[in-house]
Amino acid sequence: MGVPTGRGSEAAAIPAALCAGSDPANSFSNPGNPNSVRSLKHRMNRNLVFATALAAGLASSSLFAQAPAATTPAPAPAAPAAPAIVPQALPTKVAVIAFEQAVISTNEGQKATGDVQKKYEPKKVALDAQAAEIESLQKQNQALPATTSDEERAKRLKDIDTKQKALQRDAEDAQNSYQSDLQEAYGKVAQKVGGAAVKYAQENGFTMLFNASTGQQQPNQLLWFDVSKMDITQAVINAYNVSSGVAAPPPSAPAPRRTTPAAPRPAPKQ
Repeated sequence: MGVPTGRGSEAAAIPAALCAGSDPANSFSNPGNPNSVRSLKHRMNRNLVFATALAAGLASSSLFAQAPAATTPAPAPAAPAAPAIVPQALPTKVAVIAFEQAVISTNEGQKATGDVQKKYEPKKVALDAQAAEIESLQKQNQALPATTSDEERAKRLKDIDTKQKALQRDAEDAQNSYQSDLQEAYGKVAQKVGGAAVKYAQENGFTMLFNASTGQQQPNQLLWFDVSKMDITQAVINAYNVSSGVAAPPPSAPAPRRTTPAAPRPAPKQ
């Protein structure tokens, strides 16, 4: 689900992955380190197709320009030149935001992450107690007298190993649950902050909004842009129609209407 952008600008919305797909924590003990997860693979693929077609067009134009002139009859008088189209620069105003930092720095973001930390504080205390018990057993085992039997030593080592494996499982389960809850809390706040960021950009005349957060696989992601102020599709169509010299096709004739004969009336009863 993207954040609202408003009807007036027909703007693109912030991808949902930015709000709900970010990983806001890298470890159980460090919750305040969000990472964005957003890919522009689809847009890059479309740009690659466009760039390939554009390069092919430029290459063919270059070949025609470099080809030697052939002996041909004198050309016919040239037709009047089409009026030149003057390019018009489109206004662009770019904004950047450290999105993840903005989310966790808001009052609501700090409260949400703090609530998750409080929820898992008892579990953290229990894990610390398990680790302290294992450390104590290891010291006791190291301090055993030389007369201790091998059987007793093996029994103690096995007990320590069992407790270490249990601690590892408990810590992994707590870590997974903690990150899941933290990511959910982060996503709820991020969706609201994203909507506020787009609204601010629209109200202050920005046409593009980039994510400038650091430590991402794809930094400076494009979060939003105003299509109504950046779309040159129709301008390119008009310019090419003029340069190609191909006339517009005639409008298609309307399809003939089919008349359905009226159903016969039943004969009057005698």
